[in-house]
Amino acid sequence: MRKAVATWMLVFGCIIVIGLSAPVSAGQKVLKVGTYGGYFKDSFDKHIFPDFTKETGIKIESIAEPTGEAWLVQLEQAARAGQAPADVSMIAQTPMLRGQRSQLWAPLDLKKIPNSKYLLPQFIHRYKDGRVDGIGAVSWYITLVSNTNVFKQPPKSWADMWTPDKKDKLGLLALPSNSFLLEITAKTFFGGYDILNSKEGISKVLKKLAEIKPNVKLWYRDEGQFQQALQSGEIPMGQYYHDVAGLLAADGHPVRSTFPKEGGVNDSGCWAVSKASKKLEEAYIFINYMCRPDIQAKLARKVGTAPTVRREATGLTDAEFAAVSSDIPPLIPRYDLYTGDLSDWINQKWTEMVTR
Repeated sequence: MRKAVATWMLVFGCIIVIGLSAPVSAGQKVLKVGTYGGYFKDSFDKHIFPDFTKETGIKIESIAEPTGEAWLVQLEQAARAGQAPADVSMIAQTPMLRGQRSQLWAPLDLKKIPNSKYLLPQFIHRYKDGRVDGIGAVSWYITLVSNTNVFKQPPKSWADMWTPDKKDKLGLLALPSNSFLLEITAKTFFGGYDILNSKEGISKVLKKLAEIKPNVKLWYRDEGQFQQALQSGEIPMGQYYHDVAGLLAADGHPVRSTFPKEGGVNDSGCWAVSKASKKLEEAYIFINYMCRPDIQAKLARKVGTAPTVRREATGLTDAEFAAVSSDIPPLIPRYDLYTGDLSDWINQKWTEMVTR
C-alpha cells in the first residue's frame, strides 16, 4: 500500500468503518471525525488523534469516508434526518461547493479558530455570501514527473509536454476535474485564468490542449498503472503527485518530480462541519488544533501532506518542505468550473476534443 496522499483514490473506496479505539469513559466528550481511508486514516489514528485527545480530553471517533461523492450524499441525506455520520469531515473542494447548494456546511466563526491566522488565504473556504464554511485541512501537489533514465534533464515548464519529442511519452489524468489541465494550459499559454471565464475562452484553451493528444500514451484513472509505466520508462513523463514521486525516488526508482516555472497544481481538502452536528464547540477545538503550525509540520513529516499554513511558521527544514511543497506560487484549481452551470458542457467538450 503506497504511503502517501496520492493513494487516497485507490485505498479509501470502502464502506464507512468506525476506527477501533479505547472505551470512552462516562462523561467524556466525543467528536466523530471523517478522513480519507486506508493509510491516510491510519496515519491520523496513530500520529494525530491520540495526542489531540491527550491534550484536550476529547475522544475522536475516527471514520473512514467512502470514495468520490458518496460521502457528500450520505452527509446530505443524514442531515435531512437531523443526523451527522461525522461531526467534522475532510472534504475535497468540488464536494465542498456542491454541499453549499443544500447549505450542508455549518458556518464557522474564525474568532473561535484563532490559529486560522496562520493559514494561507486560499485555505479559508467561504459561501458566496462570505460566511466561512471550511478550513484547510491538508493539501498536496500535482507536478510534472519524468523518468531520469529517459530524460536526463528535468523539464522546466508545463509547455514541455507539448513538444514533438514527447510523442507517445505522456501519462495524464483523465478528467478535467482531477487533472486541472484547463488551468495548466490557461496559465502556460494564455497568461492566466481569465480566459476560462467564458465558453469562447474555454474552447480556445481546449483547442490548445487538444494539440497534446499525439503525445499522450495513457489517459489514466488508475494511478498504479501510470506509476509502473513511469518507473519502467514505458511512459516516461506525465502528471503525478509530488509526494509519491519523492517516495519512489527515495526507494531507488528513476523518477523525479519537477515544479514547473508556472507552478505545481495545489489541490486540497477542507475541514467542514455538518449542519446536523451537535458538537460545534468540540469541532472548533479540533479545527483550531489542526491549524497549529506544529501540527501541520507533523502532517508533512508523518503523512506527506503540504502545509496549509505559512512555511515560516512550520519549522520545517528545506528538505522537509521540498519533500511536500514548493516556494513557487502554485496553480490553484478553478473548482467552480466543475460544479457550476458549465460543468456538463466542459465534460462533453473534453470528451469530444481531448480524450476521444
